[in-house]
Amino acid sequence: MAKQVQLFQQQIQDLVGREVLQTSALIEVPPGKSLFQKGERCTQFLLVVAGSVKVYGETPAGREVVLYHIGAGESCVLTTSCLLGDRHYPAHARTETLVQTLAIPRPAFMKGLAESDDFRMMVFASYGERLASLVGLIQELTFERVDVRLARYLLDYQHANRLLLSHQQLALALDSSEEVILRLLKEFEQRGWLLLHRGGIDIVQAKKLNFYIAEATA
Repeated sequence: MAKQVQLFQQQIQDLVGREVLQTSALIEVPPGKSLFQKGERCTQFLLVVAGSVKVYGETPAGREVVLYHIGAGESCVLTTSCLLGDRHYPAHARTETLVQTLAIPRPAFMKGLAESDDFRMMVFASYGERLASLVGLIQELTFERVDVRLARYLLDYQHANRLLLSHQQLALALDSSEEVILRLLKEFEQRGWLLLHRGGIDIVQAKKLNFYIAEATA
């Protein structure tokens, strides 16, 4: 497991922090499996070594709402929050690929926060970055409905079912973040409504986008 721990040892130089890392257990989870579920007790801090994890909630109608993805070298902000508050998970996490993660028991995690400057810095740096992303997502879901505005923009400004715009330009036009726009574009592409290519977007299912707008604004 030494090779996996090395990924995080670069960020943690002090003795206590490295001792905390040594308490971790390497867990390997196949793709498509649950890493944690809403309502479960959080008992360990997770550091992803390899692979990708999707963290998501569910609407009352059962639709998945992706909160964020966790990749190699990253931790889970919900896990951090639940460990600090001794709370149960408020959402679900599922592996998208084969995932390797280091699991640090809660007592060792709390010791690291209290006694290791490097460990504490690593945890809260990741926490701050992810929190900013979640604030943007909350705005999207509860105030701005960027998904609807994006779908309408794609239809209004397409020419011959094509837009020669990047996701950065779309983010600027819609007053949103690049991360949110790219995530929504990929979601639309996965549904078969459009194709993303370098420097542009092809509209494949304009009727589906129109129906999506009508359903969301009904």
